[in-house]
Amino acid sequence: MKTLRRRLTETFVQSVKVEGDERLEIADEAQPGLRLRVYPTGRKVWQFEKRVRGGPKRKHTLGTYPPMSLKMARLAAQEIALEASHGIDRVAQAAEAKKTEEERRKQTLSVRQVADRYHDLHLSNLSSGDERLRTIQEALREVLDEPVTVLTRQLFQHAIDRKAGEGAHVRANRMKSALSHFGKFLWQRGYLSEHVGVGLANAVNELPRERTPSLEEVRAIYQATFDMGPLWGPLLRLIVLTGQRRSEIAKLRWRDVDLIRSALVYGSTAVKNRKEHIVHLSAPALRELQALRDKSKGELLFTTTGRTPVSGFSKVKTRLDKLLGPDFEPWRFHDIRTGFATAMVEAGEDEAVVDRVLNHSATGSAPSTVARVYNRAHKLVDRRRVLDRWAAMVTEGESVEAATDNVVAMR
Repeated sequence: MKTLRRRLTETFVQSVKVEGDERLEIADEAQPGLRLRVYPTGRKVWQFEKRVRGGPKRKHTLGTYPPMSLKMARLAAQEIALEASHGIDRVAQAAEAKKTEEERRKQTLSVRQVADRYHDLHLSNLSSGDERLRTIQEALREVLDEPVTVLTRQLFQHAIDRKAGEGAHVRANRMKSALSHFGKFLWQRGYLSEHVGVGLANAVNELPRERTPSLEEVRAIYQATFDMGPLWGPLLRLIVLTGQRRSEIAKLRWRDVDLIRSALVYGSTAVKNRKEHIVHLSAPALRELQALRDKSKGELLFTTTGRTPVSGFSKVKTRLDKLLGPDFEPWRFHDIRTGFATAMVEAGEDEAVVDRVLNHSATGSAPSTVARVYNRAHKLVDRRRVLDRWAAMVTEGESVEAATDNVVAMR
């Protein structure tokens, strides 16, 4: 940038131009610190630089020419210079005003707006993010449209205790966890001056669950799914046949399904541990997907709206329990994974292979790149065998080889 010094006049300011692509800055000898910056586009901007008494040197953009004439620019510069000589720092004042306005704006945001922002910034990256947002909205339903500043630790604890009072103790504990994390977000982002999520009490002390369905029980669940209709029946059978998490099956998209390779191929964002996961499709599982493909009109496999995955597992579980009868021991969908793992290990399968089918994160030291590639290829063959064997066990001895012969891969 080229610089000049001269006593500026209105005529000069009006006529001065830049040659080439280089900017030009002209210091006004009549008003120390005042400069006219001229750009190749013809734009002209007034700037003024002055040290604040007892403080830093500040640069101010006064305005553009011709809306601000030379006379107006000099008057503005003199006003700032006078303030600076008395220790008044306009830049610091503007920053403080901006900070105050931001704090005021944050305080006037509603609980609902801040919860949505929490979802966008944090929860949307979690597989359970939508469920956590619904939990927060349920807990704070009475104040969702109130300013976020109404939130207190007492209000959070009241919501948890209210849910526990309904008899939903485990659900209350999940609510406590969601509110605790939300409270930390509110504090860290400056919406509240204190962490209202710290020190919240659980509704009940949970003990580790020991429920492991027997193979006979899993078979009963599998058979009952045939009375669950064309939407939920295939979904539930795929949960049983693949051993995958219910949310990962419910959210399946056709881009995750490879009917040629007989596999589900999950991207890293679709599963809990954020690592790509390949699931072999046994013959019964493949048949379910081929039947769905013939009827499918959208990207989602299981949907009632065409836009979002199905929901309402609690109601579906109630229907399934009625089909299983009153003597069936209480269970939950996750227990199917436990039943699968137990049955296959008891049948002599390698525990590490079963863990890979379930997509559990491995423990221990990290393997080398070569070892990871070798293990991945080797385990895929073993995982295919395990899931084929599991399908035969669940369907009570169906011949996997014969079933595969009857399946024509879709192209």
